[in-house]
Amino acid sequence: MKLYQIIGMLLISIFSFAQTVNEDKLWTLEDCIIYAKENSITVKSVALTLQSAQVNYDKSKSMRLPNLVGNISQNFSSGTTIDPITSTYVSQQINSTSPVLTSSVTLFQGNQLTNKIKQNELLVEQNSLYLEEAKNNVALSITEAYLQALYNKEAISIAQNNLTSSEKEVARSKARLDAGTIAIKDYTDAVSQAATNKYTLVAVKNSYAQQLIILKQLLELGPEDSFEIANLETQNTVIAAIPNKATVYNQALSNLPEIKAAALSKSVSETGLDIAKGAYLPTLSLSGSLGSGYTSVQEANFTDQLNLNFNQRVGLSLSVPIFNRNQTKGQVQLAKIEIEKADIEAQASQKELYRKIETSWQNATASVEQLEASKMATDAAAESYKLAQKKYELNDLSTTDLVVSQNIYTNAQQNYIQAKYLNILYFQLLQFYQGNEIKL
Repeated sequence: MKLYQIIGMLLISIFSFAQTVNEDKLWTLEDCIIYAKENSITVKSVALTLQSAQVNYDKSKSMRLPNLVGNISQNFSSGTTIDPITSTYVSQQINSTSPVLTSSVTLFQGNQLTNKIKQNELLVEQNSLYLEEAKNNVALSITEAYLQALYNKEAISIAQNNLTSSEKEVARSKARLDAGTIAIKDYTDAVSQAATNKYTLVAVKNSYAQQLIILKQLLELGPEDSFEIANLETQNTVIAAIPNKATVYNQALSNLPEIKAAALSKSVSETGLDIAKGAYLPTLSLSGSLGSGYTSVQEANFTDQLNLNFNQRVGLSLSVPIFNRNQTKGQVQLAKIEIEKADIEAQASQKELYRKIETSWQNATASVEQLEASKMATDAAAESYKLAQKKYELNDLSTTDLVVSQNIYTNAQQNYIQAKYLNILYFQLLQFYQGNEIKL
């Protein structure tokens, strides 16, 4: 019993330790992206589509193989009829048994089998690209949600500092009001500002919690799973230079799976045209069979008759299409239309890609200037707020003016962190389009 108790305590300790480690884990952006790519429902769905394409490819290759069918029939007839085994006319009841093995293989079908294999192979490759695209989309969604969560998390710190300052100002105002050095309005202004800052703090905490829910859903985490993100290091928040727009676009054309998949769509459609044209050509098939039979008309027993009636057959069949009510012609026309559609879709994909890159590049360029301007505004507002606080302590500034100074400083801080995270986001997008890994 003691051994069982010791083992049980060890298991509980290990479980508790693992649970504690999980609760203490801070998820980095890289952790989130890796986990989401492995667990995303969207990615899993696309992966199943890829598996289906692989199965279809394997099936098409197997169509080149001969088939083999076994068949056995038991017949009873009465009256004047033909013996199915001896092929003679008889006027009596007949019991007959006919086992047959048949096989056939298509030797030539207008290269349709070969082209179908080629098309299915292209579809496997295309679906592999779709899977890569799905993983990229998940990574982009995670990046955007993660940076938004970091923004909200930093906004909590700003709101908390403002509330702390406001509460100190309320305490000072109360002391001055009791001393009779300020009017009641100055005190109520301080109380109002503290209440407003407390409301703001609650709001940004709620926004942060909501953003964590979005991230957990993207990660396919359950409600019972604890989740907290890691802070961003300050030295990684400023970019050195914006890459050349044309360079980014050319690299994206070479790297992004959706562009490659769009190009493959045209190849798939062109192969479909070859398949459709193959219906104009004849089909040559080879077939054979092994059979035997038993009939009650013959005097030999069942085993002997199977040996005596054993037969073999080999045959070639040539089917030449002459007129099929323009069905093949229609299929060829539809295949040509699919090629044109695939070409247009490929152009549309490149156009959409250029729009995204143009937008990201423009936003990244603007965010650099906004980041610099907001940093200068924040530094200036911080100095002004410090001076306002000192004047307020010396009773040389009204509470209203102090509140105004604090609000200006708060707005400047919010503008700065917004510009900072937008700067990071757009730079990461440009890195992504160049084929680089998203990494903070």
